[in-house]
Amino acid sequence: MIRARVPAWRVVVRGAGEMATGVAHRLYRAGLQVVLLERERPTAIRRAVAFSEAVLAGRVTVEGVAAVRCDARFQALDVASQGAAIPLLVDPEAEGLAGLAADALMDARMLKRDPGPRPAGANGLLVVGLGPGHLAGETCDLAIETERGHTLGRVIERGPTLPYSGRPHEIGGHATARLLRAPHAGTFRVRAAIGDLVAAGAVLGEVDGRPCPAGVAGLVRGLLPDGTPVVAGQKLGDVDPRGAAVDHRVISDKARAVGGGALEAVIGSLGGRLGGRRGGRAP
Repeated sequence: MIRARVPAWRVVVRGAGEMATGVAHRLYRAGLQVVLLERERPTAIRRAVAFSEAVLAGRVTVEGVAAVRCDARFQALDVASQGAAIPLLVDPEAEGLAGLAADALMDARMLKRDPGPRPAGANGLLVVGLGPGHLAGETCDLAIETERGHTLGRVIERGPTLPYSGRPHEIGGHATARLLRAPHAGTFRVRAAIGDLVAAGAVLGEVDGRPCPAGVAGLVRGLLPDGTPVVAGQKLGDVDPRGAAVDHRVISDKARAVGGGALEAVIGSLGGRLGGRRGGRAP
């Protein structure tokens, strides 16, 4: 794998789900140091392309890039400096941000709502927010558009991203039908595996004994981990009606485009070509 030679800026990415992985992967491939912060029980659906899987597995590889769980800050800094992998810390509130010697903070949690105040350790850092809920100039210095369309991946220097539409992307003529949702609150138990080819109506899991069938035939592209506590209506999985033509181990076009915008924001701002704050750590 070829990594570009750029100043040794370090970017802390909050979140390690599908979108955050697309961002972290692109930043790392461009030669930047990346540190991931994730919760103890991740809720990523497309787990084959989510670095959050390292929380339980210890190490995971997505398209040739490895992420490893670190249990101490010094260990994460050592891994980041060596550059052979991306370190991941369980720190959902970014409480240890100040000790990570970062230049930029990327909020890739995809909350789709007001993210709340910036972490205490964000003072002096470039803060970039992904998607709905972020307002460039207030919640963050720069924002990245995550809604599909002509502006996907655009760097926003002032103002909001597009509001969350609530409409899933249509694939093969199917939108809501391809998604698996919790019928009620409870514990999700898996009855299929990511990568399986299934028929419409096949039971992919259950919530406290109530079956959760696939709405369409296709390839299981994502499922929550077994034993995940869920609330009514929560997204449990995703079936791609294109079936065997899909490679569930490949980062999506959307995540890759958003990653490109994130890379533009970091390099353009820290390099002085875009608006927003300069990073606090010397390259």
